[in-house]
Amino acid sequence: MPTSFDPNVRKTPVDKMDETEAAELLQSISAELAEHDKRYHQEDAPVISDADYDALKQRYLAIEAAFPHLKPVEAPSDKVGAEAASGFGKVVHRVGMLSLDNAFSDEDVSDFVERVRRFLRIGADTELTFTAEPKIDGLSLSLRYEDGELVTAATRGNGAVGENVTANARTIKDIPTTLPKGAPSVLEVRGEVYMTRDDFVALNQRQAELGRPTYVNPRNTAAGSLRQLDASLTAERSLKFFAYAWGEVLPGLPADTQYAMVETLADYGFHTNDLMRRLSTVEDLLEHYHAIERVRAELPYDIDGVVYKVDEIALQQRLGFVSRSPRWAIAHKFPAEKAFTILNAIDIQVGRTGALTPVARLEPVTVGGVVVTNATLHNAEEIARLGVKIGDTVEIQRAGDVIPQVLRVEKSPEDAVAFEFPTICPCHLKTPIVREETAGGVEGVVRRCSGEFACPYQRKEHLKHFVSRKAFDIDGLGEKQIEYFFDEETLFVRQPADIFTLKARDAAEDLRKLKNREGYGATSAQKLFDAIEARRTVPLERLIFSLGIRHVGESTAKTLARAYGNWDGFQQAAHAVAAGDAQAREEMDALDDIGPAVIDAVGRFFGEAHNVAMVDALVAELTVEEAEKPQSDSPVAGKTVVFTGALERMTRDEAKAMAERLGAKVAGSVSAKTDLLVAGPGAGSKLKKAQELGVETTDEDGWFTLIGA
Repeated sequence: MPTSFDPNVRKTPVDKMDETEAAELLQSISAELAEHDKRYHQEDAPVISDADYDALKQRYLAIEAAFPHLKPVEAPSDKVGAEAASGFGKVVHRVGMLSLDNAFSDEDVSDFVERVRRFLRIGADTELTFTAEPKIDGLSLSLRYEDGELVTAATRGNGAVGENVTANARTIKDIPTTLPKGAPSVLEVRGEVYMTRDDFVALNQRQAELGRPTYVNPRNTAAGSLRQLDASLTAERSLKFFAYAWGEVLPGLPADTQYAMVETLADYGFHTNDLMRRLSTVEDLLEHYHAIERVRAELPYDIDGVVYKVDEIALQQRLGFVSRSPRWAIAHKFPAEKAFTILNAIDIQVGRTGALTPVARLEPVTVGGVVVTNATLHNAEEIARLGVKIGDTVEIQRAGDVIPQVLRVEKSPEDAVAFEFPTICPCHLKTPIVREETAGGVEGVVRRCSGEFACPYQRKEHLKHFVSRKAFDIDGLGEKQIEYFFDEETLFVRQPADIFTLKARDAAEDLRKLKNREGYGATSAQKLFDAIEARRTVPLERLIFSLGIRHVGESTAKTLARAYGNWDGFQQAAHAVAAGDAQAREEMDALDDIGPAVIDAVGRFFGEAHNVAMVDALVAELTVEEAEKPQSDSPVAGKTVVFTGALERMTRDEAKAMAERLGAKVAGSVSAKTDLLVAGPGAGSKLKKAQELGVETTDEDGWFTLIGA
């Protein structure tokens, strides 16, 4: 179900936050950003607008800046894109494909230029040239040519590793398969794959004529088309490509400025954007930005801003990079597009976490080339703030590719009808809707169905979490298979226990055994059953994590498991908390990193009879291992350890697990409270900060020597 970032939620000023609330928000927003990154970069199916995503990201960055010691190991501020999708081969980028920082106002652009001048120590009286070009709303692509021949094409992926889409890229007419003589022996050309609005409309017309689903917008359609496993489908989609950058070039660059390099790419046969300009002042940059903004609707393709880059490549190299972005470039985003229409109805949608989102059903209206029929209203408080009623004429804004938002009421007729927010979930279980409190005791604005696993809207997503890598991690039973089995009539999986009865139910089938079904054979079916059997014995912390209780992540599950020791102990404590036992709450509250939000979530989960029945049925199929007690006499027991750099003898997860078994606490950032930093090759800012603070540092070999391994 669609969700959207609520601008009124999590609005406690950063300087008013305590550390507990900051930690909870960083964890919550980090998980939400990761999900949105996956939907946007891997699935080409975002569920919030660009502007909402930017607001969420800015909120995260503000909290992280105020509480740097709480920064997680894999922070959103360090990430680019998302991991490459599993359906394609992987391509390692020789030069990382980083993302750009954003500017949202004229003042942001002035600040960017001033930062560049300050870093380069160039005064205001010295000319500094930039390029300015439209920011194409498409999918980033890197094309590698060796000796003039196209050898690979890869998506951005996570910036370091992308998806191999070479066969698909070869079907795009704008992409040359060979380069003219004189081109570098190795040349990585980077740019954007996109679809024109006319081609998008024509595709949707064909889809409608064939009785097939139509598509939402050109950007997602272009991205999805490039990711087709059948390249012939890509060839049918009339994709196009603009070149505007480069990666690895050997033996060297054929030009010394950004502008000249793009001209050179045009000479090699690539399409480049004719709205690109070389400009020298902030005023010129902004004038060109507003000029492009005025003709935006007339362009044949979608854009969402203007990109400024320092023109001289030598200066780009001096400026270098910060975190995931270059210092020498910035994307100046356009404001949202707006229109007026009539609000015909308000529906409630239930998201994967049970969050209830009111969605406005609108009289269709075209906004920025997209026909809009829905808009988010965020929550009950937003409906009250706007004073919106069914039948009102409202102003909407489209801030990206997906559900727009209602800005205000333009006029309200006498027969407009007020909307009453439901108090029970639309899932028909009659489970109450709850509102959680923040760490500061303030009631939150998000309303959620308390049915959790029992709620049909949430159940499928809970099952996907249940089989995920850090939960039960059943080989051959991932998200795709959950989708399949969830809708099955006999070999269904609608609650976790169904997974462990699957083999027995299959044995009772006649002709409809799993091995006889499409996508399976005797071998693959047996492998799945064997993989399920291998997970009948499960560590306590994995079982607790797999239940998908809100606020109970991997580390919290470990804390609970180690505190209560076995399943009976945890279950009894959880039931006592659900029953309102003050002593049980107090005992749980005394645990490290466990606060009211976790305790309330555990109590709500085990306070629902549907959830209790589901858990009882599951545990009856399992052997639950007791929790491993961390060592108290190891050399690192009680110490705070940070791992950084590229570990070579173990993965980051293995390192964290090892340290925790030895009684250490693993942190994601260096602070004065850090006792030890373990630095692998490529360690950067964390190692520097540790040295500045006088924190003890060692390498990976030193770590193993220290712990006697």
